[in-house]
Amino acid sequence: MAKILIGFMGAGKTTVASLIDENFIDMDEFLSERLEMPIKEYFEQYGEAAFRQKESELLKELLQSEQVISTGGGIISNAQNRELLKQNAENIYLKTDFETLYQRLEEDQEHQRPLYLNNSKADLKNLFEQRQAWYEDVATKVIDVTTLTPKQIVEVLQ
Repeated sequence: MAKILIGFMGAGKTTVASLIDENFIDMDEFLSERLEMPIKEYFEQYGEAAFRQKESELLKELLQSEQVISTGGGIISNAQNRELLKQNAENIYLKTDFETLYQRLEEDQEHQRPLYLNNSKADLKNLFEQRQAWYEDVATKVIDVTTLTPKQIVEVLQ
């Protein structure tokens, strides 16, 4: 089964996945290639529900692999995805507090996330709080990454 990294946007899933395995799969990038457009653009044209459906199809496919996979932060917002993830043996939740995540999102000019761009800080905090229980529900391992560097996170995983 796959080694899945889950957590809210800005938790460090992609960075950590790249340190675990240079051939990791970033679901957002992979999906963007399949959709033949940036996720932000897909959200604007087709909406979040259509994006989440495409994301579910890809998750089902990738769970059959032995890959290290960095998921999008909203992967667990879909009940079907949560059920799929519960069948996976290794789901690692990179957990941190909201203020730390928000600061990372503000500083990350390279990755402009649609939900960050289109929502207020209060709305994002509500989303964060809603998703936390879902992350914990599907996680087989929880790592508090608030004060850890990506290398330290990898060391904890090993």
